[in-house]
Formats: sequence, structure tokens, C-alpha cells
Amino acid sequence: MNAHSLWDRYTANLLRYDDLGFTLDISRMRFGDAFFDAMQPKAQKAFADMQALEAGAVANPDEGRMVGHYWLRTPSLAPTKPLCHTIEETKAQIALFAAAVHSGSVNAPGGKKFTDVLVVGIGGSALGPQFIADALGSAADPMKMHFLDNTDPDGFDRAFDELSDRLCTTLVLVISKSGGTKETRNGMVETAAAFEERGLDFAKHAVAITGEGSELDKVASEGGWLKRFPMWDWVGGRTSVMSAVGLLPMALQGLDIDAFLCGASAMDAKTRVPDVRANAAMLLALMWYYATNGRGEKDMVVLPYKDRLVLFSKYLQQLVMESIGKQLDLDGNVVNQGLAVYGNKGSTDQHAYVQQLRDGVPNFFATFVEVRKERDGEPMQVEPGVTSGDYLQGFLRGTRTALYEGGRDSLTISIPEVNAAQVGLLVALYERAVGFYASLVNINAYHQPGVEAGKKAASAVLELQRQAHAALTREPQTAAQIAAALGADPEAVFHVLTHLAANCRKVKRTAGPTAAQDCFSALS
Repeated sequence: MNAHSLWDRYTANLLRYDDLGFTLDISRMRFGDAFFDAMQPKAQKAFADMQALEAGAVANPDEGRMVGHYWLRTPSLAPTKPLCHTIEETKAQIALFAAAVHSGSVNAPGGKKFTDVLVVGIGGSALGPQFIADALGSAADPMKMHFLDNTDPDGFDRAFDELSDRLCTTLVLVISKSGGTKETRNGMVETAAAFEERGLDFAKHAVAITGEGSELDKVASEGGWLKRFPMWDWVGGRTSVMSAVGLLPMALQGLDIDAFLCGASAMDAKTRVPDVRANAAMLLALMWYYATNGRGEKDMVVLPYKDRLVLFSKYLQQLVMESIGKQLDLDGNVVNQGLAVYGNKGSTDQHAYVQQLRDGVPNFFATFVEVRKERDGEPMQVEPGVTSGDYLQGFLRGTRTALYEGGRDSLTISIPEVNAAQVGLLVALYERAVGFYASLVNINAYHQPGVEAGKKAASAVLELQRQAHAALTREPQTAAQIAAALGADPEAVFHVLTHLAANCRKVKRTAGPTAAQDCFSALS
């Protein structure tokens, strides 16, 4: 295709929202002239599904729940006045609490101001706040953010060591809808122990964000924690960043939650328009469908050319893959749907896997994210007439061209700068694109049965560990003998014993060898 033809294709397939400073370019996706006409029936159904969802229909049929994350930035859309009120009241309480912390009227024991925030959560209860904190944070923020987002003991220790003498002025946000998520529970328990070891009253530092009446809610209430904020069953974890889950950390960090919500609301308004060519979220969903044949046959590589958006790919990985990766469709048919997402940032990735993207297996399509503003300060030339930002732009456009010339498809999103409104806009865009795509392929985007299956399997392993550990109090045995006695899988027992041995777990005896010694004997 010559340069003139490419220009014509570009101008015909560029969507601009001038009032938002946003553009979406799908000209480097090789769909044919008949594609949009063929997809119109599915697209119109997806528009209708989304309209019903926003009106309060049960959009998560497996769990019998409404899906209301769009109401979080436009509470007036909520189907009842009480829902509208609770959203608005929660936001007001978040702003008041953050202001009280910053002023020192809510302070650490001893009267000192809180200096740091430690967020304890996992999945959507940590990843969204992490992305926002990294994208919008600066050295001037009134509080520094830290995260425990796993059940890794070494990770806990690193965080506590980093906080060190500031643990006494650290505010802890424990985030879990059910309160029973083991990774978050473990992080809470270890954090409380770290406070107690230093003679600190954990409850005087703790805030809960959880469902009403949950295990965590009861712990926080009975323990006299500083504050509790709600999580609602109609907001999933991966779409919770505009609830207290994301807004409270943002407010404490000193970020503009109003601009964040306004940006999202503005994109919502643009993507409610039931016109395929004027709706950026529908265009994204249709490009995913085109690139993957509606079956996830290609991966989506997300390449933001901005350090502040380095966690955007990771955030989208959960949002897209947890929503789209489903075994069954809405009719109960086995479809094994999915859309794999990976990426880091440009131009770093050009010195990593872009070589394969250009010359290797063509099993992907790329999404470039362009940020037009280079920096807040004065530009600096790294050579006559050229800035570092010029190079960044050159690498983006050059890589896009190189991929297209190599037969690789891509689309490009462009925003003016990374600020609260623009980040809110991006989050809203992808949330709605996921919802549209789910309708196009007839799946439930709002549950996660695979996650629950993994939790059950982990519980079974822990029960086996308990049984194997108890068996070590008897005469030395091999792993196979222990497995036979327990009616268990020998390999599973082997790995349990290996874990116990590596961590020198004590056997429940008044005297004698360690569990490590017993385990090594069983393994030999």
C-alpha cells in the first residue's frame, strides 16, 4: 500500500474526541470493507446489553448480581436513590477522612502525622491503586505509598524494612470484599505482628475497605480500627478502582479524585453512543474480535510509550484476562474464551521482545499508547534540535511502521498527557471495551470461577501439608509411605515435604529433630 493510500486509510479510521484530547487510530488493522457491516448485529446487541447493565439489570447471572462500576463516576445513573446516595456519601467520607489525615486531626498514636500508607490487598484490591499511584504520584505527595499484594513472607519483610522507623506513622489500608481472601488476611496478620513487635497498637493505624458484615468488617469493628469504608457486591475487584478501593489511596496520596472520576465519566458518555464508528470502546472491542477471530487466537501486546504508564499493561492484563478468560458462554456451551495480554513500555520493549514481534511468530496484535506531552519542565536538547521525547516519539512511530510493513497489525491510542482525568478516561475506555467484547462473544465478563477453583485447590494442598506434618511425629518414613498412609498423591506429598524441609519447620514434639531433618529423611 503506497503512502497516499495509507493516508486515506488513516483519515478514514481515526476517531477523535477533540474535547478530551483523545484519539484512536485503527488504520493499521487490516480489516476489510465488509467487516463492520457483518458485525453490526452483534454490535447492536452489545449496545443493548450495556444499556441494560447500566440501568441495573442482572448482568452477572451466575452470581445473580447487578454490575455497577459505571455508577461510581456518575452516581445519578444508579437504579435507586439509596444506591446513588451511598456512592456519593462514600466519596464525601473519603475526602473528609483524607483531609483529616493530612491536617493531623486524625493522627498516629503520640500525635504525629501519618507519613506513609501501606495498602494490603491482592488482585483488583491492589493492582488498580498501584497503577494509579505510580502513574500520578510525585515526590511532592503528602504521603508515600507502599503495597503488600501477595502472601510472600520475604515481600512482607522487605516492605517492613523499607518503612523501618516510619512504621509508627504508617496508615494501613486492608482491602478485601469478603474479608476471607487468604493473601490479604496473611498480609494483615503479618502487618499487625510487625506493629506489635515494635510496641505499636495496630488498630490505631488500621482502616478497612470491605463488604458490610464480612469477616474483615467484624475484625475492624470489634478491634476499634480507625475507619471502615464499604465495598459493594455489585462492583467486582478488577473494576473497583473508582470505589473506595482506589479513591481512598488516591486521596491520601493527595491525587485529584474528582478529575479522575470526571475523566472516566466523560469517556463513559462518549462510549454510550450506539454508533460503532463514533464509539471508541466498541471500536476497540471490534478490533479485538477481528484480530483474534473472536476466539483469542492472537495475543494483545500493550506498549505505552511513557514510564508513568508502565503498570497499565499489568492492570489491563487482569481487567481483560480475568473478564474474558471463560470456559463457558452464557448458554452453557464450552467455548474456552480468552484474550492474552502482555507488555511493558516503549522504548524499553524495543530492546527486548519487539525483535520477535517484528520478525517472529505473528501471533499478536499491538496497542500503542502515545502521550503527546514530553514533560512538565523546560525541554532539553540531547543533540541539536532533538529532545529525548523526540526520540521516544520516533521510536513509537518507527516501531508501528516496522510492524505494519512486516504484516503485523496494531492500533494506536493517543492522549495529551498523564494526569488524573486522562488516566480515568483510559480506565473507563477499557472497562467498557471489555463489557462490549464479552457481549460480542456471549460470555459473562463479571465472574471468575477459575479463581475460586484455584483457591479450593490451594486449601487442599494446605490440608495435605497439615496431615503430612502430623505424620512426621511418628517413625521416619519415605514420602511414598506417607502418601500411601494418607491416601494422597506421592508427588504432592513430596512437594509438601520439600517445602517444610526448606523452611526448617519444627515438628510438634517436646524434643527431637526438626521437621527439616524428618523431611529430608522422607525425601531420601
